[in-house]
Amino acid sequence: DKDADARTIKRAFLKKARTVHPDVSDDPEAEAKFKELNEAYSVLSDEQKRANYDRYGTADGPGGSDYVDINDIFGGMGMDDLFSSFFGGGAGGGARNRRERRRGRDMAKAALGCKKTISYDRLAPCEDCNGTGRAEGAQEKQCSRCHGTGYVTTVQRSFLGQVQSSSPCPDCHGEGTVIDHPCETCDGQGRTPSHEKIDIDIPAGVSTGRQLRVSGFGEAGLRGEPSGDLIVNVRVADHERFKRNGDDLYLVSDISIAQAALGCEIEVEGIMPDEVVKVTVPAGTQYGDTVSVNNYGMPRIGGGGSRGRLIVQLRVVVPTNLSNKQHELLRAFADEMGDDVASGKKSVTDRIKSALDDILD
Repeated sequence: DKDADARTIKRAFLKKARTVHPDVSDDPEAEAKFKELNEAYSVLSDEQKRANYDRYGTADGPGGSDYVDINDIFGGMGMDDLFSSFFGGGAGGGARNRRERRRGRDMAKAALGCKKTISYDRLAPCEDCNGTGRAEGAQEKQCSRCHGTGYVTTVQRSFLGQVQSSSPCPDCHGEGTVIDHPCETCDGQGRTPSHEKIDIDIPAGVSTGRQLRVSGFGEAGLRGEPSGDLIVNVRVADHERFKRNGDDLYLVSDISIAQAALGCEIEVEGIMPDEVVKVTVPAGTQYGDTVSVNNYGMPRIGGGGSRGRLIVQLRVVVPTNLSNKQHELLRAFADEMGDDVASGKKSVTDRIKSALDDILD
């Protein structure tokens, strides 16, 4: 019904949401359908957006700064399809337009700690009844089905005889009481589907797979019962220079032949902003050797400010373009070591290149 008022649309949304919410539906596409339903409601519940979509097909109207085709938003659905998703019919289109959003924290931000805004869907306390599930003036009374016990007993026959079992009462959901006039918005449950945004603190040193608990921001309890906790699973994005293993960081740094042979001190950039780490390279270092520097890795959560190690893998770089002086010095060094090296100042590659140049000339 395109003439439905805001209250009718809201009630239809809540009724539909209770059937497709991921926590109550076994449909593997429930999450996508619930998200689509929320997006549709954000349009239909806003009179200006609804009018613009009905007339122009965009939320901002003609010439708006944020032109979006309604087919792009709702997977090919027009205004008639939006109403259909509320007043009968499925929340179609979700499966083919499903998008999985994987969020990661940059490793440098994870080292410092940061604040992150996250959004998620949950069952929140009903605003119309303040989570009680009662309409105005309603009263609780003893459940007539379980007589206040909260459980019902069933007897089944089997080859062993009669088997008696107890289960939560379906009328009062194990509460033992029912409400004579339940809230129409939440159907007496005291909670309705809601899209939430909250800020959470990411502790310094957090790693992939760690779970952060936010108390009181999980699913709301039935009829005023306390809300559960929100569990956030963290994924830290890879860094372009550092590799992580636990609280230790790994980094590759280049050194020259002379530095490797004689030893030296080099400076590398740390994970923290403007952090410079001095690394002592011992004489006789070979390609691939590692040097570790304590307390320059990732912060240890609950470690009182301590950090892991920075492990630097050294890569000895062989020069490709030598001056005459450098040729002479290296040749003298080779003679001193008794090494057999090519004669002349030019390398084999240089000589081949010169020969080709002569042919081409």
